[in-house]
Amino acid sequence: MAKQITYIAIIHYVIAAILLAATTVISDDATPIPAAENQVNSWFQANVKHFSSRKGTLDPALLAAEAAPKRIKVRLDGSGDFKSVTDALKSIPSGNEHRVIVDIGSGVYTEKVTIDRIKPFVTLLGSSKHMPTLQFAGTAKKYGTVYSATLTVEADYFVAANIIIKNTAPRPDGRAGAQAVALRVAGDKAAFYNCRILGFQDTVCDDKGRHFFKDCYIEGTVDFIFGSGKSLYLKTHLNVIKEKFMTVITAQAKHTSSEDSGFSFVHSSITGDATDAYLGRAWMEMPEVVFSYSKMSKVVIPAGWSNYNHPEREKNILFAEYKCSGPGANPSGRVKFSKQLSDSAAKRFISLGYIQGSKWLLPPPS
Repeated sequence: MAKQITYIAIIHYVIAAILLAATTVISDDATPIPAAENQVNSWFQANVKHFSSRKGTLDPALLAAEAAPKRIKVRLDGSGDFKSVTDALKSIPSGNEHRVIVDIGSGVYTEKVTIDRIKPFVTLLGSSKHMPTLQFAGTAKKYGTVYSATLTVEADYFVAANIIIKNTAPRPDGRAGAQAVALRVAGDKAAFYNCRILGFQDTVCDDKGRHFFKDCYIEGTVDFIFGSGKSLYLKTHLNVIKEKFMTVITAQAKHTSSEDSGFSFVHSSITGDATDAYLGRAWMEMPEVVFSYSKMSKVVIPAGWSNYNHPEREKNILFAEYKCSGPGANPSGRVKFSKQLSDSAAKRFISLGYIQGSKWLLPPPS
């Protein structure tokens, strides 16, 4: 009988430990981003800690990869291990299992860079004081839209910090094929910190997978953040460049209710010289885009959102806002199919849970 009681006690202890661990993960993911912008960094530090204190919560493969990082240097003057980013990436073995930090010196690197899907755990790191620029002039006409990107990320667990990513193709003039992507991210669990992403039409192809952007600057004209990714944009500065045809920030590409994709912008700042920009348009059947705690200048058109001449899509669209401010955030002129979210409805869009961040998100490298 005593042994039976002991076994029962052990089972109860194990179950309690499992539940405690699960609760901890859920709690980390569910802790809401604070409404006050000056509290965001302290919230981030409390919820996105160093990998060494995250054992049992991080993805096992990521935990193993971070334990033995490797650093290689890229310098234009030849003082590093490589003179180009492309050559540095070629040195990383296929099936890589360790974090490789590609430390990029200041200067302009005119390269079309791809992080292949068989090379996970890659970090591109620049200096915050002297940010390196990756640039290329690829266009949809020559490469196809999604393949025109200056930087293409197909691998999982990618990180970029303090990098300028630019497509230098001429500004589109209405002719087919002139759109040009600066960044395409199609790998899962990718993070971007303090990056500047520059282009006109289709600047960021947020293609697929879970992604996190913090303290980034993104500019463009039409659909300059588009795709089927599931992404959280935190403290992102969106600069809308005036366009004589139509200016649109997002073209989120969710097709069906079973597809887990969407864009959540929290504490974003929307500026620019445009005066009629839409927050998003219904490019596909069921787009999901939410702006929370964001400051919207008069760049944003009063209607806010566009059905892209597809009124049949209105019943399935999730275009929403939560406690936004500024002259472009006035809800009185918004289209009827958009929403102003309640506190309870907004919860899932203002936490790391939106991208299951507690399992993979790490602080920016130093």
